[in-house]
Amino acid sequence: MSYNWDLLLRLLHEVRQSANDSFKPRRYAEDYAAELESAGRPLPNLDSLRAEAAEYERLLFEGGFIASRPEEAGGNGENFVLTERGSRLLAILEGQEPGSDTLRQRLSEQGEGALVPELFDRLAAGGH
Repeated sequence: MSYNWDLLLRLLHEVRQSANDSFKPRRYAEDYAAELESAGRPLPNLDSLRAEAAEYERLLFEGGFIASRPEEAGGNGENFVLTERGSRLLAILEGQEPGSDTLRQRLSEQGEGALVPELFDRLAAGGH
């Protein structure tokens, strides 16, 4: 399995911007598909893309990349904040980290393991 890093990037952006709104990964997948289509890129199977986005939400939450937004910060039990790990992943995917291209490639090479917290932390810190 390899990750759709562009879809993950979209989801992380939505977490960062979703202050008082519920997180809607399936809708974000639809928006992402529409962007692909308007850019003339092949449109993926929308049902599969929605399911993938929902699975990414689970992986990001369970892996500590996102956490439930605290109630005092507008949390409603259905929205999130980026954790330090999530912010680091976002910076890598956006190309803001030194060596981001290399880090993204190294994450891709890990397949499913790329979002395993311990492995991600080691790779993001420059380990092997």
